[in-house]
Amino acid sequence: MADFLTKDKRTHYCGNLDISHNGQEVVLMGWAHRRRDHGGVIFVDLRDREGLVQVVFNPDAGENVHSEAHKIRSEYVLAVKGKVRIRPDGMNNTALKTGEIEVVVSDLEIMNESKTPPFSFDDEDISENIRLKYRYLDLRRPMIQKNLFLRSRLAAATRRYFEENGFIEVETPFLGKSTPEGARDYLVPSRIYKGMFYALPQSPQLFKQLLMVSGFDRYYQIAKCFRDEDLRADRQPEFTQIDVEMSFVTEEDIMSMMEGLLKSIFKVCLGKDLSLPLPRLTYAEAINRYGKDNPDVRFGMEIVDITPIVKNSGFKLFTEVAASGGVIKAIKAEQASALSRKDLDSLKDFVAIYGAKGLAWAKINANDWTSPIFKFFKPEEVENIGKKMNAKEGDIIFFVADTPKIVSESLGNLRLNLAKKLNMIDANMLAFTWITEFPLMEFSETEKRFVSTHHPFTSPVLKDLPLMITDPGKVRAKAYDLVLNGSEIGGGSIRIHNKDVQSQVFSALRISDEDAKLKFGFLLDALEYGAPPHGGLAFGLDRLTMIITKAESIRDVIAFPKTQKAACLMTDAPNKVSIEQLMELSLKIV
Repeated sequence: MADFLTKDKRTHYCGNLDISHNGQEVVLMGWAHRRRDHGGVIFVDLRDREGLVQVVFNPDAGENVHSEAHKIRSEYVLAVKGKVRIRPDGMNNTALKTGEIEVVVSDLEIMNESKTPPFSFDDEDISENIRLKYRYLDLRRPMIQKNLFLRSRLAAATRRYFEENGFIEVETPFLGKSTPEGARDYLVPSRIYKGMFYALPQSPQLFKQLLMVSGFDRYYQIAKCFRDEDLRADRQPEFTQIDVEMSFVTEEDIMSMMEGLLKSIFKVCLGKDLSLPLPRLTYAEAINRYGKDNPDVRFGMEIVDITPIVKNSGFKLFTEVAASGGVIKAIKAEQASALSRKDLDSLKDFVAIYGAKGLAWAKINANDWTSPIFKFFKPEEVENIGKKMNAKEGDIIFFVADTPKIVSESLGNLRLNLAKKLNMIDANMLAFTWITEFPLMEFSETEKRFVSTHHPFTSPVLKDLPLMITDPGKVRAKAYDLVLNGSEIGGGSIRIHNKDVQSQVFSALRISDEDAKLKFGFLLDALEYGAPPHGGLAFGLDRLTMIITKAESIRDVIAFPKTQKAACLMTDAPNKVSIEQLMELSLKIV
């Protein structure tokens, strides 16, 4: 028996062997994926991070080697030495990258044994709670390893691109000041300063702006961020951003630089060449055409305003909505005969989630409609709607009448729902869209004041400044999001670097000088010392990896994720701490 770690170092990874290695002696180390005893000859699929290879233990390999091979069980840690040979005719395994060869073992060491794992690594239908409880085993599964390898390549490509373009990587603090303008902070009590708290960063936003004041005109960081918020499949309490800030730039400069980054990432990770520049839509265009500011443009079915056609029709609901300042809009599902009457009725419940009081529909026939509302329209109105919608026989038109906001949200989400039902989405397509000219602020019915759409340091479009006093909701921001396949993968803005403009924004947001000083005093002070024009962007690295790998959950692209309730099943975090620890921090659990 060989002592492999001192005498025979590993020569290859299992999954990297092929017929070019035929006849070579190799040393492999990994885990026993499965074992098969064929009446004397023992076959083991040996697995490491690069894949599987079949290793063969013949009875004539040596008494000790063969007897040891009988002891091998699932997930035993093995080291083997042997010769690569081409498999006998008819014995190839086309499902394996290494399926043309096998390794005939001459020496073996069982480096460690293993308990029987709680799940089979070949099983794709494993409870997520079990997977997260035994995450160290789940991470051995090829699918998860593949995701994390790609994530690593993505991060490496990012660093290479920024280094080549003159950026400086700077780490910013984890322990900072709580600035409650956005999501809820994670707070960290201080032992030294009794009753005082640090906050974990929701993003490096304030620090990266300070770096611009400091003269580091091209900053980047792959930054850990923390937000104590309700979770979904694509959210985690701790997540990773590709964080960027630049000085002396316009929106165009930043968007162009980030397009170059994505071109590099997608070439490295998927071997795909992106066509630049990427398409752009203003926020207003996105809402009007798709009902959402993160539109999925892999398919059509755009929203069409038919208010002028039906505002004086015989359909009372439409005329009342139009008279009260509302709108009537529609989408067209092409060749949607697969939708039954039951399907159509269920869609009324779906749009009700978004506030719609009803959903009208019309199946387009050769000469008329099949529709509960057909009788209320004159022939010329039916004809005009058909022309406006470019409707053809077999199509179905869906109508919603309500306030502009409800109509957009209802039809925007119905559009996605129908596209999935009708298999209209090409899963292999990459559809990027920049969204620009967001509203700078929006009115909060809860707080009864305007609040920042992004954050209070976002620069307004300067020619909109007069509206700050008369109509703040119409002020556009120098802000931009990048959307991929209906998911926002990044966003940013040009920042305010002028004190007078910042004061106007704070005033419109009803943030007093005292509150501003309390929350952001150090940044406001810094901006008075010759702050350059600057702006930036942050990409969600987790979400970008999730889309590239086609993972169903963001947890499949993070090594040690939390559950949807922000718990770690593997380590049992969060957990209770001792009374002594609480006393040190001057804390009491109520």
